[in-house]
Amino acid sequence: MQKYLLLALALLAFSSLPARAATLETGPGPVRYEHLGDYSVERLNKILTEELAAFSAFKVSYPPAQNAVSLYKVFYPTVIPELGNKPTTATGLVAVPKTAGKALPVVSYQHGTVFTKTAVPSHPEESMETRLMIARFAGQGYIVIGADYVGKGDSPEPDSYMVKEVTAQACLDMLLASRTVCSALGLAQGQLFLSGWSQGAWATMQFRHKLESLDMAVTAAATASTPSDLYLLLTRWINNPTSLDASWLPGSPLLFLHSYEHYYDLPGLSRAAIADKWQQTARELYENTIGWEAAAPKLAKTVKELLQPEFAAQSSMGQERFYRVLQGNEAYRWRSRTPSRYYYGKIDEVMPPYVATLPVDYARTAGAAPAEAVYAGDEADHRGTFLFGINDQKAWFDSLLAK
Repeated sequence: MQKYLLLALALLAFSSLPARAATLETGPGPVRYEHLGDYSVERLNKILTEELAAFSAFKVSYPPAQNAVSLYKVFYPTVIPELGNKPTTATGLVAVPKTAGKALPVVSYQHGTVFTKTAVPSHPEESMETRLMIARFAGQGYIVIGADYVGKGDSPEPDSYMVKEVTAQACLDMLLASRTVCSALGLAQGQLFLSGWSQGAWATMQFRHKLESLDMAVTAAATASTPSDLYLLLTRWINNPTSLDASWLPGSPLLFLHSYEHYYDLPGLSRAAIADKWQQTARELYENTIGWEAAAPKLAKTVKELLQPEFAAQSSMGQERFYRVLQGNEAYRWRSRTPSRYYYGKIDEVMPPYVATLPVDYARTAGAAPAEAVYAGDEADHRGTFLFGINDQKAWFDSLLAK
């Protein structure tokens, strides 16, 4: 463990503080946390300026951070509902503001699609979206937590990409683990807010459904580029491509084809679905033995080209089991009681505005809690929609804090 901690500290290049590691007995198993280091106010402001500019050309500015932040990597027990509640261990991050406050609001952030095992919250130096959430929220007094998901971070399982129940369970158990860690640090968690982008927007919706089903209060939820309907999204990518589509789009369906094969007991799915010449590269990308830069030259350039012609054609009727599972993994068809905002951009190269805003009219029709579609602007691409969203939602969340 000491070797791991030293490596982590070297990687993160945080300010020097005594290493802290602890194991806490709670619930179904132990929660272990390690102090990775701190982000100073100066580092947080660098994230909000220089690192932001390197991440995206989208025009946005954030107010400077008000406090430093301590970062903790968390190892926690969870289960996999799709595999008979198989027990496993997952990882995530707790970012704690260095303030005098002892009861702080919480933002649970669910991260987007990544093509490596470690570009996740528990490795913030590899995850710009996580660093931005830390700088924007934890640097302004919110506790920020984030699950890596089962199959990412230090999880020993295959990637659970877009698998419904295990995603919601990992986020729930991360929330419970974070409460244990915060208690050990002498902190109480206040109001809970949810945020997510892209895959993480879908994960946020599934998590939100789980929390509501358990009568666990959520003050508000905000998602950017939300893949509300996976079946609709995939059929659009296959049958109605546009010149705007991101070059990495084929990477997304190959991930959930492999993950659904494992978690939904669909043996042979990836071989039946993916064209023969892309099979090896697709498997290597899913298993994180190569990253996107290495995989891209060896993969199809469009989603339709990635797939076997017969499998692609089957998407139109959606009767095969894979497509039925995909339909069942929609993320909006219930009468939610959590106020919500859905951010969408005109030139989002991944998420069509119609898909991103589906929950809004559904919520109005069902008489659910207020739901609002928020336009990120004519220049908002996929990253721009995220950047606009975390700016707007911070002000919105602030307005909902109990006085």
